[in-house]
Amino acid sequence: MGKSWTVGQQIAAGFLLPLLILITLGSFSYRSSQRLLATSEAVTQAHEELTGLSNFLASLDETETGKRGYVITGRDDFLKPYYSGKKGVATELRQLEELFGDDPIQKERIGELRPLVEERLREIDETIEARRESGFDAALKIVLEGTGARVMENIRRIVAEMKAHEHKLLTERNTEAKQAAAWLSQILIFGTLVAVLIVAAVGLVVTRGLGARIGAAVQHIRSAAAELEAAATQQVKGAKGQVSAATEVSTTVRELVTTSRQISESAQRVTLVASETAQAARGGNQTVEGAQEAIETVRRQVDQIVEHMLDLGRKSQEIGGILDIVSELAEQTNILAINATIEAVGAGESGRRFGVVASEIRKLADRVGGSAKEIRRLIEEIRTAANTTVMATEDGAKAVEAGTRRFGEVAQSFKRIVDYVGSTAEASREIELSTKQQSSAMEQVASAIADVAQTARESEAGSSQTLNTASQLAGLSGDLVRLIRREESSA
Repeated sequence: MGKSWTVGQQIAAGFLLPLLILITLGSFSYRSSQRLLATSEAVTQAHEELTGLSNFLASLDETETGKRGYVITGRDDFLKPYYSGKKGVATELRQLEELFGDDPIQKERIGELRPLVEERLREIDETIEARRESGFDAALKIVLEGTGARVMENIRRIVAEMKAHEHKLLTERNTEAKQAAAWLSQILIFGTLVAVLIVAAVGLVVTRGLGARIGAAVQHIRSAAAELEAAATQQVKGAKGQVSAATEVSTTVRELVTTSRQISESAQRVTLVASETAQAARGGNQTVEGAQEAIETVRRQVDQIVEHMLDLGRKSQEIGGILDIVSELAEQTNILAINATIEAVGAGESGRRFGVVASEIRKLADRVGGSAKEIRRLIEEIRTAANTTVMATEDGAKAVEAGTRRFGEVAQSFKRIVDYVGSTAEASREIELSTKQQSSAMEQVASAIADVAQTARESEAGSSQTLNTASQLAGLSGDLVRLIRREESSA
């Protein structure tokens, strides 16, 4: 193997070659196993085919036995073998067609066999029918003609040819199975031996190469251990100086942390005062806003009063129109009552009662007219008072609107004050946050310096441990060199 290969590559190459041999061996073994399995299946099928042919002849002989017994005795119970054999012949013939479906020669013979079987069964049926209808002599005459014997001889000949063909195939398949088994055994034996020899050779080569390379590596380790020991000694000295410097820096940072905390506390007090001022400004702003809302409510109510008074004036005008109609009706009623009184006087004694009623109606019309005039007077007074109230209300609404504008200006001033105070409080909070961040940063610096000091102390301890490890590594490398040299000399 090349010297430029790494240890891992050499080991991988040492395992890869036997692995390839095992894969090749497995591939050949698999092929041989598949071939042997196929041959075994073919042998099994051949036995099934031979069994099927024997069963077919047995079923056909059974029909012949049933026919012979019935012809001799004439009793129907002797026909049971005939019926079962006839059914078995049909079944076995179908199974033979399925078994020999992939063999064209046997399939052709099955084709020749089927009409002969049908002719044989037909001859048996005719013999049985003749025995049943005409007696023993008629059945014997059919048997003596020899047609059934000739057909049966042809059937047995075809079956014998099919069996001979199957025996030939069976012999060939057994031979193939033995050859496949022998081939598989040879592959397994010789392949295993070759794999063992190659693994041993590769292991020897890899072991020698690794021994030489490990020896060279151990020499480098010895020299590196010596250098590491010298560096560790120097590192111990530097770590001690680093511990002293880190301790001094840590003390200075602690003082800065204390100062930062004092600044943070002062900024926090300023923020607290700014927050209280902002809260008070917000309270004044809320009070002004409440007063502004109250004035706005008064203004809306004054507007509603004006609307109601204007509506009252419109209703008074409508009532006036109605009173005009009532006055007109009263005058018309009075005129009608006067005319009725005149007519009643002209009617004499019969119209006197009607005259009394007309007089009462005229009086009622006079009272309605007087009441309408009184109501008109009252409505005029209400309209005058409403107009006066509307004017006064409009003046009050203008005054309320002016007060609302002034309160709005005051509210705007308070809002600006709140914004200014809020900006001041926000600036104070930012100052407080900055000081807290500065204090936190200083604490983190102090913690980092403490960690540096701890790391420096641990580095000092680690350097001492590294020095001890370097010394032990130098001793172990010497032991490893002696061990490799002893193995090389023994090899």
